[in-house]
Amino acid sequence: MSTLKYLVAYPADVQAQVAQLLQQNTLRNFLLKRYPEPHNIANDKALREYIFDLKNQYLKSSSPLSKVIYDSKLHVVRNALGTHSFVSRVQGNKLKSKNEIRISSVFKKAPEAFLNMIAVHELAHIREKEHNKAFYQLCEHMQPDYHQLEFEMRVYLTQLETHGSIYD
Repeated sequence: MSTLKYLVAYPADVQAQVAQLLQQNTLRNFLLKRYPEPHNIANDKALREYIFDLKNQYLKSSSPLSKVIYDSKLHVVRNALGTHSFVSRVQGNKLKSKNEIRISSVFKKAPEAFLNMIAVHELAHIREKEHNKAFYQLCEHMQPDYHQLEFEMRVYLTQLETHGSIYD
């Protein structure tokens, strides 16, 4: 079941169901039924606006973002769907910080729900650096279906890696 590397943390029965859909070559149809259209956030400018809208809705008083981009160097195999980097620099007698969000370019042509889930995850890192209870509570506050979407996104990545995109 090495094809299910994105699902190793899930119970064996769940993995077996996904494996069966893969074996029957029906995983694509399952995903298309749930997510018939990819999003239309195709460039860095649109992604920046999308993430800034989320930030302004849920994290108005948090640190500003200096950069938001799709990154073709982020590879999902290395467990990076997106990254949030935080850099602090001393400038004179002030401490300046920069927050950057980079989303894997794999998600340029994906369901908007998955892009939203990744954006929420990276935005939550502005307030909570670690993956702790408070972090996941913040994710769920911004995206109530966060955990379900994370699972389905992992199923999508499995499809993408084994049989390619669900969108032609």
